[in-house]
Amino acid sequence: MPENLSLPDPRRRGFRARSPVDEVVAWIDRRVETLGPQDLSLGDAAGRVLAAGIRAAEPVPPFDRAAMDGFALRGEETFGADAYTPALFRVIGQSRPGRRFGGNVGPGEAVEIATGAPLPASADTVVPVEICKVQGDLVRVVEATPPGRHVSRRGEDIEVGALVLEQRRILRPQDLGALSALGMSVVAVIRRPEVTILVTGDELLPAGTPARGDQIADMNSVMVQALVRRDGGLPRVLGPMADDRERLEEALANAAGSADAVLISGGSSTGPEDHAPGVVASLGTLDVHGVALRPASPTGLGFARGVPVVLLPGHPVSCLCAYDLFAGRIIRKLGGRSVDWPYRAIERSLARKLASSLGRLDYVRVRVVGEKVEPMAIGGASILSSTTRADGFVLVPTDLEGYPAGATVTVWLYDL
Repeated sequence: MPENLSLPDPRRRGFRARSPVDEVVAWIDRRVETLGPQDLSLGDAAGRVLAAGIRAAEPVPPFDRAAMDGFALRGEETFGADAYTPALFRVIGQSRPGRRFGGNVGPGEAVEIATGAPLPASADTVVPVEICKVQGDLVRVVEATPPGRHVSRRGEDIEVGALVLEQRRILRPQDLGALSALGMSVVAVIRRPEVTILVTGDELLPAGTPARGDQIADMNSVMVQALVRRDGGLPRVLGPMADDRERLEEALANAAGSADAVLISGGSSTGPEDHAPGVVASLGTLDVHGVALRPASPTGLGFARGVPVVLLPGHPVSCLCAYDLFAGRIIRKLGGRSVDWPYRAIERSLARKLASSLGRLDYVRVRVVGEKVEPMAIGGASILSSTTRADGFVLVPTDLEGYPAGATVTVWLYDL
């Protein structure tokens, strides 16, 4: 069943109502579910999201081992040793990494040992080579070395039953090393969401194509692809396609049968060639159409055959804004990532007044100049270069008419 999130639209620009941004965000959190797991080899798992927490079934290290090169022996036998009265031991063998000394260390005996090698039975300390003097098969220890010194104990790194990695952690290379130490060769991660991007518009040429006549290159798909990848998704672009309802309906039906989410760029408003809202409704539910937001007011959200769909406005800045506030959150939640923005936030004071209007959220591009923030134009939703000149954006809440000069604001930086 569709959800009615909208409030009456006082501006009467073709929308019966506009949904508050916070309610749309809550709808996403309520309706979108994280995808299931898949097994990957450790070598392919860096950067992926861990599906379930991992506890150690075995200790790391699995045995007591030497933390230094030297001689393994009984530490109590070195008490009182110094340069004048060294403790004397007979060397009875060697212990190397992967080649354990098989016997016991008795009184007055020592085993030459390398860093990382298993500690021989009955030995309890490692005397560093720096305080030993070797003569044939005898070693003189010139400094007391108590039991436990220079020994890495069994389970010292990871104890049995310890929580090694928490669920939903983004796996780092060192995490994979820890899993390998536990004897694991594969790990369960959240599946990456497959995202189809449908690009519509009679005026559009393929991305990167020089303008020709009245047609211009598609900009949105390149930008949205990069954003989807940043948020852990696997993007696939279809189009640009003409503003044709039947063709769009066929494309969306096919996409919903194979993708985990669909983003439609363009055709999201209420004009005669804006077919996306009706197509989504015909294949499922259009739960949101029109948001109390500037830019990106003509954003829509719903489901087509059970797959979440976001209608992104065709104007590039509006498209970026709608992705930032809504589509990106969906992609990140599907993939098990934090739904919070991946942008770094800083606080700065405004260089001049920032005006807004009550009843809508304003997404304002800004430049950071030293310790000040310079607002850029709020309008100009088709001017993508304004975002390349901007360092980030400021959000003006719906209950404020802006900020005075000197006010401290939070700036979300575009830098990755």
